[in-house]
Amino acid sequence: MRMGGVERSLIGLLNSFDYSRYEVDLFLFLQDGEFMSLIPKEVNLLPQNKKYAGLISPLKENLKQLNFDILLGKQKAKSQTKKFIQENQIGDQNMVYDNYLQKYALTYLPMINSKEYDLAISFLTPHYIAAQKVKSKKKIAWIHTDYSFFDFDKKSEVEMWNAFDAIASISESVSEGFEKQFPELKNKVQIIENILHPSFIQQQAKEFSVKEEMPTMKDEWKILSVGRFSLPKNFDNVPAITKKLIDSGLNIKWYLIGYGGDENLIRQKITEFGVEKNVIILGKKENPYPYMKACDIYSQPSRFEGKAVTVREAQILAKPVVITAFSTSQSQLENGIDGIIVPLDNEGCAKGMIELIKNNELQQLLIQNCNSSTYGNREEVQKIYDIMELV
Repeated sequence: MRMGGVERSLIGLLNSFDYSRYEVDLFLFLQDGEFMSLIPKEVNLLPQNKKYAGLISPLKENLKQLNFDILLGKQKAKSQTKKFIQENQIGDQNMVYDNYLQKYALTYLPMINSKEYDLAISFLTPHYIAAQKVKSKKKIAWIHTDYSFFDFDKKSEVEMWNAFDAIASISESVSEGFEKQFPELKNKVQIIENILHPSFIQQQAKEFSVKEEMPTMKDEWKILSVGRFSLPKNFDNVPAITKKLIDSGLNIKWYLIGYGGDENLIRQKITEFGVEKNVIILGKKENPYPYMKACDIYSQPSRFEGKAVTVREAQILAKPVVITAFSTSQSQLENGIDGIIVPLDNEGCAKGMIELIKNNELQQLLIQNCNSSTYGNREEVQKIYDIMELV
């Protein structure tokens, strides 16, 4: 339950179930992360299993737990991934290892328990575990990303997805990307959007003050981005974009909340563009909403997304939102109505942000439209009930 959009979406789903009608068990491979405390008290958290934890634990921990079979599965997954990549000449942006990791470790994993459920939900790909290690009458697997940006072992993916009665997609554009890659699975795909609770987000936004970390200065614009420090989020280009904003005469502070493997790259870019005082890495934050409330503009400058939860959260807090023109951007907002879409290249992104900052009328229109919109969608959970109860 580490900080991320998928994890926040899961919290939204868990908070939407009618616990007077349904009992809900939650199985996590690893019980850690900033969002553990947000799991509703009605949820029955199943015990952690060392074999499953081993799938995402480092070598040292697996040796400590005597998970030699899991290490064997990991090694086989690595060798088969390397072979597939070489034979098919695919690039680094691929989903092969993630798929193979579970596929080749399956034989060493026990059943999660002996229960038979009415419904099993696999919330994050790969989906082999819910498919083969849980007994249930119905099964749903979730898509959270745009498959048109990745390479993968199609045969293996189709076999995995085919084990499910329904495939839940978070948006129209995510569905289109998935169906283009897997037309044979189209009849299983159903849109079930990320479930958000405006009242919860608004309440969390008032939990504490961030004045010390994000002070308000005269004629200074505070921009915020939240997400993992990874290639899809494109935070490594924030320093270059910030430099262009500064060169246009604007006083900018761009804050980044998150963590991940690209942090060193981002820091290198901050130094390279000389924006040490303008791009501020705030790091992990269990509750990002007070920071969203404090910013002047929320920006998601991503290279690609499924559907960024943070964008909708910022809209709920009535912030002018700027997103780049990634392939699913049209499903995130209505351009010029409750946010703006700018070009993905640094020059175009900076130009679009400058135009927004200098246009107070547009800012107020975006704020007004966000305030008057109803972004809550708890009714999405009914789609899950319908799948479960369908005879």
